[in-house]
Amino acid sequence: MTERQNKIWERFLSPVVSLLIDEEGLQRYALSVDWEKQSDRFQRADVTIPAYYNNHKFRGIEGGYLNPQAVVTYDPLTQYLLPPHESLVRQALIDTIKVQPRRILDLGCGTGSATLMLKRAFPQAEVIGLDLSPYMLVRAEYKAISANLNILWRHGNAEKTAFPASSFDLVTASLLFHEVPAAISQSILQESFRLLTVGGQVLILDSSQNAWRHLEWAKDVFVEPYLHEYAAGNIDESMKKVGFAAVQNQDIWWIHQITSGIKPIPTNARHYVPTSTDTIIDHNGLEGLGSPAFGIRRA
Repeated sequence: MTERQNKIWERFLSPVVSLLIDEEGLQRYALSVDWEKQSDRFQRADVTIPAYYNNHKFRGIEGGYLNPQAVVTYDPLTQYLLPPHESLVRQALIDTIKVQPRRILDLGCGTGSATLMLKRAFPQAEVIGLDLSPYMLVRAEYKAISANLNILWRHGNAEKTAFPASSFDLVTASLLFHEVPAAISQSILQESFRLLTVGGQVLILDSSQNAWRHLEWAKDVFVEPYLHEYAAGNIDESMKKVGFAAVQNQDIWWIHQITSGIKPIPTNARHYVPTSTDTIIDHNGLEGLGSPAFGIRRA
């Protein structure tokens, strides 16, 4: 199957892509960056690169996202892989946010396209982009500086981020789940649940699983090693399995989907009943988040 995918990419898709992007311009940019020196600033010794990540090609590139070539071509290619327009698809994620977050974590942030949009939408929030590829973070930082946006970029694994529990109000992942095995997706959702405050929201933007189930031929065209697993899965059920409530899934132009979930108040939590002398109920600051758990939604 892998050999067939590579042949399809090399014979048909790669030549088409070459016509759509400015390869000479990308090559000049690639040569202008000292990738090893710049990536060393992000590289963390405590981050172990998993086998599923470094043993496969992504988008037909040897070494996958641990190859600077994949970083340089990522943005030019993505704009053609997110019809009708990349900015419209990513904006749909922003429009689905129902909380007013103080801290946001963007998992598998890549070159930071969605991360930058999150910071623009919530300029007062602390926004962190996390990715396994330090090369991706080099590009993401460059884009953020160029846009004059203050974003923290972190080298790390979305399965085990090392951030404290209940430390984020919003966790997002864009175009990540179709690039990892199903078991890893489940682990990422479990980690997202741990990281969120009560009432916090998780949002997953990716290709439509339902659409891929009806496009069997297309799964052999795109060079994505875990696309078959992704198409056979169900993110809605995966979210519910780890404890998310109010799970909702919406199609975006039929070929994309956004899945949302809320971390609910624990069922065994003691409910406080105010007396007539009480004037303030302490919700640990969550009422100011616009959290669906407290009946307050983002305008």
